[in-house]
Amino acid sequence: MMSQVRSSTPNSTTSGKSRRFVFVLLENFTLLSFASALDCLRLANRRSPQRYYDWLLIGDGGESATSSTETKFLLDEDLIELHRDDTIILCGGIDIQQATSKRLLNWLRREARKGVRVGGLCTAAYVMAKAGLLDGKKATIHWENQDSFAEEFPEVELGKSVFSIDGNRMTTAGGTSSIDMFLQIIADDHGEELANWVADQQIYSSIRTDQDTQRLSVPTRIGVRHPKLSQVIQMMESNIEEPISPSILAKDVGMSTRQLERLFRRYLNRSPKRYYMELRLQKARNLLMQTDMSVINVALACGFASPSHFSKCYRAHYDTTPYRERGTQAARLSV
Repeated sequence: MMSQVRSSTPNSTTSGKSRRFVFVLLENFTLLSFASALDCLRLANRRSPQRYYDWLLIGDGGESATSSTETKFLLDEDLIELHRDDTIILCGGIDIQQATSKRLLNWLRREARKGVRVGGLCTAAYVMAKAGLLDGKKATIHWENQDSFAEEFPEVELGKSVFSIDGNRMTTAGGTSSIDMFLQIIADDHGEELANWVADQQIYSSIRTDQDTQRLSVPTRIGVRHPKLSQVIQMMESNIEEPISPSILAKDVGMSTRQLERLFRRYLNRSPKRYYMELRLQKARNLLMQTDMSVINVALACGFASPSHFSKCYRAHYDTTPYRERGTQAARLSV
């Protein structure tokens, strides 16, 4: 299916007042993130007496880009030269490394040197960081990509919020977080009354700020509301590289090791040790699939002192070895 989202062009009476957003659609971009952002601008224009916002769809090659839903979108332009008062919005999704070409990075660096404001939706923070645009900046990215991003770009101040705005750099975690960030942009540009009207039109009743975290709380995620269990899981998630023993975890929440064992068995049907191992292996899989880190370094980053022990645990859980997992991913991306 081929879809055409018509670019918005200013008329002669509003061209000096409108602000242009240049959406850069990368291959496999997340449709929800892009559509959410664009709809905020559309609705703001509908409410306003004059056109506040215009937009343009561009991409590497200038022909079309395929979304995560396998829907193709026609592009208005290639990676053209922009005006300084334009705002670039990079739209990322799955396989972001493959979608990040050298030509795109060079274009992005050139435009950023003009002072152009740059934002990234979903995984597009990766592109911005790769171009060096987030060095020393606060940023966020989809929670599934947090581990690999933190390993590759330690100079970026990575947070877990739904969106982040630091100067002329903006990033979102993906999904509906685009709505939250664009409502903030609209509020900054034209007041909260307009932003709230846009939210009402979208039946979006819980507007989040850059202080809200992107993932569900531990109790909601695991379907269990037990304060001590939640506290232990949070400690586990925060200490993957250097795992904490069950006895210390139990002591830190005022329980015996046996009580902790019973708590995990009752609510999660597994031991604390097993649950912790699954968390570490999930992070390891993310790093294998999303980074070029060696298997040995992945093992160390996930708390395995021995590569052979890591491989044994990985195979028992995923029914494949870390090396085969990496090879399968490389083969899939090369297709």
